[in-house]
This record gives sequence, structure tokens and C-alpha cells, in this order.
Amino acid sequence: MSERKAGPGEDEAVRTLILGAAGRDFHNFNVVYRDDPRAQVVAFTAEQIPHIAERRYPASLAGARYPEGIPIFPEDELEELIERLQVQRCVMAYSDLSHEAVMHLASRVNAAGADFTLLGLERTSLRSRRPVVAVVASRTGAGKSQTSRAVAAHLRAGGRRVAVIRHPMPYGELERQRVQRFADRDDLERHQVTIEEREEYEPHIEAGSVVWAGVDYAEILAEAEEEADLILWDGGNNDTPFIRADLTITVLDALRPGHELRYHPGETNLRIADVVLLNKVDAAAPEAVLELLESVRRVRPGVPILEAASPVRAEDASVLAAKRVLVIEDGPTLTHGGMSTGAGTLAALKAGAAELVDPRPWAVGELAETFAAWPHLDRVIPAMGYGEGQIRDLEATIERACSEGGAEGVAIGTPIDLGGLLQIPVAATRVRYDLQVIGRPTLEEVLDEAFPAPDH
Repeated sequence: MSERKAGPGEDEAVRTLILGAAGRDFHNFNVVYRDDPRAQVVAFTAEQIPHIAERRYPASLAGARYPEGIPIFPEDELEELIERLQVQRCVMAYSDLSHEAVMHLASRVNAAGADFTLLGLERTSLRSRRPVVAVVASRTGAGKSQTSRAVAAHLRAGGRRVAVIRHPMPYGELERQRVQRFADRDDLERHQVTIEEREEYEPHIEAGSVVWAGVDYAEILAEAEEEADLILWDGGNNDTPFIRADLTITVLDALRPGHELRYHPGETNLRIADVVLLNKVDAAAPEAVLELLESVRRVRPGVPILEAASPVRAEDASVLAAKRVLVIEDGPTLTHGGMSTGAGTLAALKAGAAELVDPRPWAVGELAETFAAWPHLDRVIPAMGYGEGQIRDLEATIERACSEGGAEGVAIGTPIDLGGLLQIPVAATRVRYDLQVIGRPTLEEVLDEAFPAPDH
């Protein structure tokens, strides 16, 4: 065993390990540690997302202090890394963990001899030259995407040029993904995006928005500001905004009351909210909605509260009616979001499906591994597609569930044209869902008060 340092000297850089998932971790490094001589980042760890460990944060992004770049290791090597790399501080930098899971991680770090740190908004938020509205949430799958689309549509209708800056998902070659701009489908192909990225970018593009994402958000923000009058931050998972917002809209899920106070950093998002939007109230039990309302009023008294539904509709319900239906749902909502169903399931049941097909016996490759890792999934397929291999495994699993499992129709609950990416051997229908605010105040009233329409 190597001899561990007791702690940094007065002029010694703190040996730092950043715990992440290819998003917040890179951002925290870029804005806090990259140019700080008091910190020496010795590595990143990777969790939650397949195939993002065993890479290297490149020197071109890491800066002059890191001429060889920075290695990325799996998080399950945490204790060994702390020992081998003589780590003195670990910085937690990814989202949608229970508070209990965060403290288990802190306990592992402390037991291995290092400090455990969470960075706050003041140190990690960029400042924009443009007005900023941020849409964030309590959990993955709460309804940020449809809320962001509704916000963008209203602001554009009022004459604003809106740039959507999306939370990072840089799962490919990091140097090429430094700054990405998505204005049409050709950009999706050119940047070779994953299915998860398509789920977030494609609906915005279809609605007429330009989406920005990548790795270096100071550069991304600077370029987006040149094209926009207003910045819309579209958060990922339940992460906090990377850009200081003039208006923060926090989306809570009425199907998961209590989660707003039990997950990191979702509780932070509730506590910084200028407006809280309770989503899926149409599908939740009345007592769950009341519990959520009481929670918000206790933690954030006086904040405006909007109630909203996310009604689902199948483009062709006849594909599902009285059929044995295979349901494909948004991947992250089911995996680290913890949901067992989604919009596709609701649409299939609403259409009168005879049965929901269990895809697990027909899963192959990494889809089989996904089901093993997330045992709460049974009558749904998560649309996993973080690389070409996973997409092919998803396609093969769908084919087997139809040909051998007897599925007669497919409900596509993920918000992209999945049929354009892979072969589906039976009739399939996309499932749509949009935000529907109920009562007053309306989302439009909130936005108009915060961002009055420009004079023409």
C-alpha cells in the first residue's frame, strides 16, 4: 500500500477526484478547477451511463495545467483510486441520487481517507448577457421536456429569438463535442448522437428551436448568445442549472410525492424555484397531489404553483387496441429515474391493449444486462441506445419479442422517431404527450410577467 498524504500543505494543490457521469463533472471542472492552482484534478470517475469510463478528458479541454488530459475510471474502483492516486478530496458531481445514496458515497470516501464535497450554485453557475429561464425538476422523467417546449413556443410567439441550451450528454469523442449546435435532423446525424440525445434534441428541433449542447458551457453560452434574445436552460435528470437564471421553473412529479425532498439535487431545485409546476396531476391520486402541495408550501412558502397534466395520445390507437402490445419507453426515466412505466404504457392501456408483452425473455446483449441491473422493469423496454451496439441489441430484442414473444403492435413512448433508426417488424405507433396547465396562473402569464414582450 502507498503512503497516504495527511493533507495538503499551505501552497500545495489539493489532489482531487471528481465523481460524475459525463456532464456536471466536466462542467464543474471547467468552471471551478481547470485554472485553479490550488487544485490538482487527478481523475474523474463515471457512473450511471454505459461506455463512458476508461476514456480520457482530453488536454485540449483540460487546459495548460493538464497537458496529458485527465483519465476517467469506473466509480466502482473508488476506494482503490483514492489510495493509488493519493486523493485528498472527492467532488460529487452527478444527479438523481437519493439522499441516502449520496451519504453512502460520502461514507465510502471518508472511510478511504478523503474529504467529500458538493459544489454550490454560486461557484458553478455561468452568467449570461441575455435573460435566462431555467427548467429543472425533482426527478428524471418529471416532465421537463414538454415544459421546456411549451416555454420556448410561447417566447418565440412573442417575438423572442430563443436559444435552448441543453444539459450535457457528451458520450462520444469529447473534443468533437466541445460545442454542438442542432438546428435540423442533419445536425443529429452529423454529430452521431445517441438515442438519449435524440430524445431531448429532436422534439425541440421539430418545434422550430435551435438546441445547443456539448462540453464547454462557457463557449456554448457565448455562441448561443450571438443568435438569441433569451436563453432557455433545459435541465437534465434533476440537475441544477449551469447558467444563473432570471426565472427558475421547477417541475415536480405528482406520481412521486415525497421525492422532491429525498433526492439530490432535486431538493435544491425546489428550494431555488421561482415557480413550481406540479405535473401529471391528471394521473395522480388526489391525496398525492395534496401531499405535494403541502410539501411545496412548507419548503417554499409563497412561491407560485401551477398544476398541469401530461395527457398522452397514440398517433394510431388501432395499432394497440385489442392487441398484444410491446411498449418502448424513454430510457433514463425507467433506469436511474426509477419509473416502471411511462407514456407508452398509459397509451396502450388507454387504447385497450389486450396484454402488455414481457420483453425480458427475449432481451439480448446489453438490453439483457439492463434488465438485470434494473429488476423493477418487466412490461416495458427502455430505449437504450448509447452506442451502435446498444441500438442493435435494442432492435434485436424488439424483433424477438415480436416474432417469438407474440407482440402484435408496438407503442413507442420515447419522444423520437424510433422507427427511423431501427427496424420494427410489426405495426407501431408513436405516443405523444404535451404540457397542459390547468387553472391559473397559466404558464404564459408567468412568462409574460418575467419577460415582457419586446416593443416592435
